[in-house]
Amino acid sequence: MADTGYSVFAPYARGRGLAMTPRTDDDQSAIRIDEPRCDHRHQFALSPLPPRLVRRPAPAQTEDLEDSSTRRTKIWEFSQNLHCSILGTCLSTGELRQTLTRLGLAQSDWTDHDLHHKAVSLAAKHDQAAKLLHKALDRRHKLPISQFGKARTEAELTALWRDAVKRGDIPGAYWVVLTHPATTPALVRLVFGEVHMLSHLVGAANRADIRRLCDLEQRNAELEAKLRRQQEALHQAVVTRDASIRDLRQSLRQRLTDEAPVAAGDETAALRALAADLEKRLAAESRRRMAVEARGAETRDDLARERAARGALEAEATSLRAELAAVEADLQPENAEPLWRIDGISFLYVGGSPNQVAHLRALSESRGAELLHHDGGIEHHPDLLAGLTSRADIVLFPVDCVSHDAALMVKRLCRQTARRFIPLRSASATSFLAAPQPLAAAASVV
Repeated sequence: MADTGYSVFAPYARGRGLAMTPRTDDDQSAIRIDEPRCDHRHQFALSPLPPRLVRRPAPAQTEDLEDSSTRRTKIWEFSQNLHCSILGTCLSTGELRQTLTRLGLAQSDWTDHDLHHKAVSLAAKHDQAAKLLHKALDRRHKLPISQFGKARTEAELTALWRDAVKRGDIPGAYWVVLTHPATTPALVRLVFGEVHMLSHLVGAANRADIRRLCDLEQRNAELEAKLRRQQEALHQAVVTRDASIRDLRQSLRQRLTDEAPVAAGDETAALRALAADLEKRLAAESRRRMAVEARGAETRDDLARERAARGALEAEATSLRAELAAVEADLQPENAEPLWRIDGISFLYVGGSPNQVAHLRALSESRGAELLHHDGGIEHHPDLLAGLTSRADIVLFPVDCVSHDAALMVKRLCRQTARRFIPLRSASATSFLAAPQPLAAAASVV
């Protein structure tokens, strides 16, 4: 066999008769076969090739005048495995449509998925379209680029990434970490994996809320159908009663008219017999009327209970819709900034899960609010509630994760200090996130 030159499988080849050559920037760990013959007795194994996530050109091949130690990675230099994650997380659909429209590549009837698919296909090419996408991402995340620019090592970048995740500022931090000069392949895989799994968690949470909302809507429809049937039955009973009364009156008038005159001696007996017959009919009709009224009263009680249950379900459905809208608006990757703010408001959160307090405080601070916390008497002394209540503008407590005594104390302290308190449906972050939105809407109206 003739000399085959270099091979990209050199780092993963093991066997006799194979000599390794030094790795350069142009070739990827090449291998040269020393002997110009084929010896089938020699065996070697090939290890899996790891995916190359970033393909930055050598300094001699790039047209940029930037120093390689300070040069940020361009979007077309990433592997195509990362383009979908970058564009879906770091760029909103509106900005994506605007960029593709400038290039004349977006059609008016395209869906968001069509835009995303087109942008992913363009990002891998080193042309004008990819450059505009890169500029749009830099323009969108100008502030995080400036904040992360002070980092010089992988450890500093990792610390900044962890802090951004706690604050919920994932889109900007994701783009900056991927393109930072100090980023390593290991760090790229780390942040990509965390963003990928976060999308799964958000999708699973939304699916659970949507499924519960659908169940509530189905239950509401069943209650409305049952209510209509009961109303129709009650109406039919009243109509039947009125018809029976009319028939009896008509029968009485007809009998008095048709009966032949009787003698004076028999007139008293005839009248008594007629009175007895009428009393008998009247008693039967009275019993029937009482039965109909009893059934009507029972139906009205059932109707009142069904209306109360329907009102509770509608209120719960409204609350779930508000929570679902809040979490979708705040956890959409394209939303870098909160859609609403409540600057200057101080919250006191009583009870709840201690593991969620840091996350809830970060959500409050991202909207300009301050969050105070009291665990309801588990580790914090109950006497501290009075001082915390006086410092807060609004007191929140989840009804499913707070003691009965703590809830009563919060209500009493709020009445004494003229503070507003809001019971939350649950201790979840979605319930906490949906509660302040009416306050933000009221503030914007004022």
